[in-house]
Amino acid sequence: MRNFLRASAFIAVGFGLAGFGGVESLFAPKAELWERWTTSDEASRENVDHGAWERFLKTYVKTSGDGVNRVAYNTVNTADRDALDHYIRALVASSVTQLNRAEQQAYWINLYNALTVKLILEYKPEKSIQDIDISPGLFSSGPWDKKLLEIEGEAVSLNDIEHRILRPIWQDPRIHYAINCAAIGCPNLQKSPFTAANTEALLDAAAREYINDLRGVRYEDGKVVVSSIYAWFTDDFGGDIAGVITHLKQYAGPRVMALLDSAGEYDDAYDWTLNGTAP
Repeated sequence: MRNFLRASAFIAVGFGLAGFGGVESLFAPKAELWERWTTSDEASRENVDHGAWERFLKTYVKTSGDGVNRVAYNTVNTADRDALDHYIRALVASSVTQLNRAEQQAYWINLYNALTVKLILEYKPEKSIQDIDISPGLFSSGPWDKKLLEIEGEAVSLNDIEHRILRPIWQDPRIHYAINCAAIGCPNLQKSPFTAANTEALLDAAAREYINDLRGVRYEDGKVVVSSIYAWFTDDFGGDIAGVITHLKQYAGPRVMALLDSAGEYDDAYDWTLNGTAP
């Protein structure tokens, strides 16, 4: 998801680049379609079973006082880890290209989130998912470019799911509120799985929740500070700061609307601290 961070930080230090998005926005992965996954069967009535993932979410995801949905990684028992692994294997074994488009969207979102949780449980980073440094490449950081599984004969990474499948196929900025990178700064990991039936409502709810949280928009040091997601992926939110503001206003409550209407200067920030249980 964020393998551009190490390279961009190096360049930012060397050249002193700053401002909204800074140099990181130059290195953010673009939405580049993986044509292989555009096939669907709109006549299909098959429903993917996300029951095991729902049970995991209901058991281990709790909302803390700061509004962050935290995952009790340290309390996941062996049986539930096995159930999570079985769920992921079942997704991998299914024929995703034979599903209809709505089922596919839920499939990829849930797979991304379940894989991320599995990585945290497996590697147990103390501070951040960025410490799971398994991606190939000199300037890589975190697990996002590592090929983690094989689906219909294709090796797939988390970055593949996000930037080559979900973003370019659906072209919906709300995708960013659905996928969770195990960080405090990220939109919440939802307590229910996405399904073909609930995806639209859940995307809207997640967008509204995040934008009206301090992680999405806040006032700090004389500036309106928005999540770095809007700087990294400006193209998905209208292409410039004006487009970002228009997007934010679609879901803004009174606090955020007042900030956006009065703002003269913008900055961005992101908290990579692990979204584990708060101390």
